[in-house]
Amino acid sequence: MAEQLMFTPGDFVVYPTHGVGKVISVEEDEIAGHKLELFVISFDRDRMTLRVPVTKVANSGLRKLSSKKRMDEAVHTLKGRPRVKRTMWSRRAAEYDLKINSGDPVLIAEVVRDLHRNVGQPDQSFSERQIYEQARDRLASELAAVEKTDMEKATKKLEQILEAA
Repeated sequence: MAEQLMFTPGDFVVYPTHGVGKVISVEEDEIAGHKLELFVISFDRDRMTLRVPVTKVANSGLRKLSSKKRMDEAVHTLKGRPRVKRTMWSRRAAEYDLKINSGDPVLIAEVVRDLHRNVGQPDQSFSERQIYEQARDRLASELAAVEKTDMEKATKKLEQILEAA
Protein backbone atom coordinates (compact mmCIF):
# COMPACT_ATOMS: atom_id res chain seq x y z
CA MET A 1 0.00 0.00 0.00
CA ALA A 2 2.87 2.42 0.77
CA GLU A 3 3.79 2.67 -2.94
CA GLN A 4 0.41 4.28 -3.71
CA LEU A 5 0.62 7.00 -1.07
CA MET A 6 0.38 10.52 -2.41
CA PHE A 7 2.40 12.01 0.44
CA THR A 8 5.41 10.88 2.39
CA PRO A 9 6.71 12.02 5.78
CA GLY A 10 8.37 15.40 5.44
CA ASP A 11 6.08 16.62 2.63
CA PHE A 12 4.32 19.93 3.06
CA VAL A 13 0.62 19.73 2.28
CA VAL A 14 -2.37 22.07 2.30
CA TYR A 15 -5.56 21.20 4.14
CA PRO A 16 -8.26 23.64 2.95
CA THR A 17 -9.60 24.67 6.34
CA HIS A 18 -6.23 24.74 8.17
CA GLY A 19 -3.62 25.82 5.64
CA VAL A 20 -0.09 24.44 5.33
CA GLY A 21 0.95 21.47 7.41
CA LYS A 22 3.72 18.89 7.34
CA VAL A 23 3.20 15.15 7.00
CA ILE A 24 4.81 13.66 10.10
CA SER A 25 4.07 10.00 9.43
CA VAL A 26 1.75 7.45 7.93
CA GLU A 27 0.36 5.14 10.58
CA GLU A 28 -2.13 2.37 10.89
CA ASP A 29 -4.78 2.66 13.56
CA GLU A 30 -7.90 0.76 14.54
CA ILE A 31 -10.96 2.97 14.82
CA ALA A 32 -14.36 1.49 15.64
CA GLY A 33 -13.08 -1.95 14.73
CA HIS A 34 -11.74 -0.91 11.31
CA LYS A 35 -8.07 -0.76 10.43
CA LEU A 36 -7.27 2.57 8.81
CA GLU A 37 -4.13 3.95 7.26
CA LEU A 38 -3.78 7.59 8.31
CA PHE A 39 -1.64 10.56 7.29
CA VAL A 40 -0.53 12.34 10.46
CA ILE A 41 -0.17 16.04 9.67
CA SER A 42 1.24 18.68 11.99
CA PHE A 43 0.17 22.33 11.79
CA ASP A 44 2.83 24.13 13.84
CA ARG A 45 1.09 27.49 13.60
CA ASP A 46 -2.05 26.17 15.28
CA ARG A 47 -0.19 23.62 17.44
CA MET A 48 -2.48 20.99 16.01
CA THR A 49 -2.13 17.47 14.69
CA LEU A 50 -4.60 16.10 12.19
CA ARG A 51 -5.08 12.49 11.16
CA VAL A 52 -6.58 12.03 7.70
CA PRO A 53 -7.52 8.56 6.49
CA VAL A 54 -5.62 7.77 3.28
CA THR A 55 -8.91 6.75 1.66
CA LYS A 56 -10.47 10.15 2.44
CA VAL A 57 -7.69 12.36 1.04
CA ALA A 58 -9.59 13.27 -2.15
CA ASN A 59 -12.82 14.10 -0.27
CA SER A 60 -11.00 16.15 2.38
CA GLY A 61 -9.35 18.43 -0.17
CA LEU A 62 -5.87 17.64 1.15
CA ARG A 63 -3.36 18.51 -1.57
CA LYS A 64 0.30 19.07 -2.29
CA LEU A 65 1.68 22.60 -2.11
CA SER A 66 0.84 24.80 -5.07
CA SER A 67 3.33 25.05 -7.88
CA LYS A 68 5.49 28.16 -8.24
CA LYS A 69 3.35 29.05 -11.29
CA ARG A 70 0.12 28.86 -9.26
CA MET A 71 1.61 31.05 -6.53
CA ASP A 72 2.70 33.54 -9.21
CA GLU A 73 -0.95 33.64 -10.37
CA ALA A 74 -2.02 34.37 -6.79
CA VAL A 75 0.56 37.16 -6.48
CA HIS A 76 -0.63 38.58 -9.82
CA THR A 77 -4.21 38.55 -8.43
CA LEU A 78 -3.02 40.69 -5.51
CA LYS A 79 -1.86 43.35 -7.97
CA GLY A 80 -5.34 43.70 -9.49
CA ARG A 81 -8.02 46.20 -8.56
CA PRO A 82 -10.09 45.31 -5.50
CA ARG A 83 -13.58 44.12 -6.35
CA VAL A 84 -15.92 44.85 -3.49
CA LYS A 85 -19.55 44.02 -4.02
CA ARG A 86 -22.13 46.32 -2.50
CA THR A 87 -23.98 43.49 -0.79
CA MET A 88 -24.54 43.08 2.93
CA TRP A 89 -21.38 42.39 4.91
CA SER A 90 -22.72 39.07 6.24
CA ARG A 91 -23.16 37.77 2.69
CA ARG A 92 -19.71 38.98 1.60
CA ALA A 93 -18.14 37.52 4.75
CA ALA A 94 -19.69 34.13 3.95
CA GLU A 95 -18.30 34.31 0.39
CA TYR A 96 -14.86 35.25 1.71
CA ASP A 97 -14.95 32.30 4.14
CA LEU A 98 -15.79 29.94 1.29
CA LYS A 99 -12.88 31.27 -0.76
CA ILE A 100 -10.44 30.97 2.16
CA ASN A 101 -11.57 27.45 3.02
CA SER A 102 -11.37 26.35 -0.63
CA GLY A 103 -7.62 26.21 -0.14
CA ASP A 104 -7.10 27.72 -3.63
CA PRO A 105 -4.32 30.34 -3.37
CA VAL A 106 -5.79 32.47 -6.18
CA LEU A 107 -9.20 32.65 -4.46
CA ILE A 108 -7.50 33.42 -1.15
CA ALA A 109 -5.49 36.17 -2.89
CA GLU A 110 -8.79 37.69 -4.09
CA VAL A 111 -9.95 37.97 -0.48
CA VAL A 112 -6.65 39.55 0.59
CA ARG A 113 -6.78 42.00 -2.31
CA ASP A 114 -10.42 42.94 -1.74
CA LEU A 115 -10.05 43.47 2.02
CA HIS A 116 -6.65 45.20 2.02
CA ARG A 117 -6.74 48.79 3.25
CA ASN A 118 -4.09 51.33 2.25
CA VAL A 119 -3.20 54.38 4.33
CA GLY A 120 -5.93 57.00 4.01
CA GLN A 121 -8.71 54.48 3.41
CA PRO A 122 -11.51 53.97 5.90
CA ASP A 123 -10.81 51.61 8.78
CA GLN A 124 -12.02 48.04 8.70
CA SER A 125 -14.52 46.56 11.08
CA PHE A 126 -13.22 43.95 13.50
CA SER A 127 -14.68 41.08 11.45
CA GLU A 128 -13.27 42.47 8.18
CA ARG A 129 -9.84 42.68 9.78
CA GLN A 130 -10.12 39.11 11.12
CA ILE A 131 -11.05 37.70 7.71
CA TYR A 132 -8.31 39.75 6.02
CA GLU A 133 -5.67 38.48 8.46
CA GLN A 134 -6.88 34.88 8.17
CA ALA A 135 -6.66 35.04 4.36
CA ARG A 136 -3.30 36.87 4.39
CA ASP A 137 -1.81 34.38 6.84
CA ARG A 138 -3.12 31.39 4.88
CA LEU A 139 -1.65 32.77 1.64
CA ALA A 140 1.63 33.72 3.33
CA SER A 141 2.04 30.26 4.86
CA GLU A 142 1.76 28.59 1.45
CA LEU A 143 4.00 31.21 -0.18
CA ALA A 144 6.60 30.65 2.56
CA ALA A 145 6.51 26.87 2.02
CA VAL A 146 6.71 27.18 -1.79
CA GLU A 147 9.57 29.71 -1.65
CA LYS A 148 11.28 27.88 1.25
CA THR A 149 11.33 30.98 3.44
CA ASP A 150 9.67 31.88 6.71
CA MET A 151 6.20 33.18 7.40
CA GLU A 152 7.39 36.67 8.36
CA LYS A 153 9.25 37.22 5.07
CA ALA A 154 6.33 35.87 3.05
CA THR A 155 3.88 38.17 4.87
CA LYS A 156 6.16 41.17 4.24
CA LYS A 157 6.38 40.27 0.55
CA LEU A 158 2.59 40.10 0.25
CA GLU A 159 2.14 43.42 2.05
CA GLN A 160 4.72 45.12 -0.18
CA ILE A 161 2.90 43.85 -3.27
CA LEU A 162 -0.41 45.18 -1.89
CA GLU A 163 1.08 48.58 -1.02
CA ALA A 164 2.56 48.91 -4.52
CA ALA A 165 -0.71 47.98 -6.25
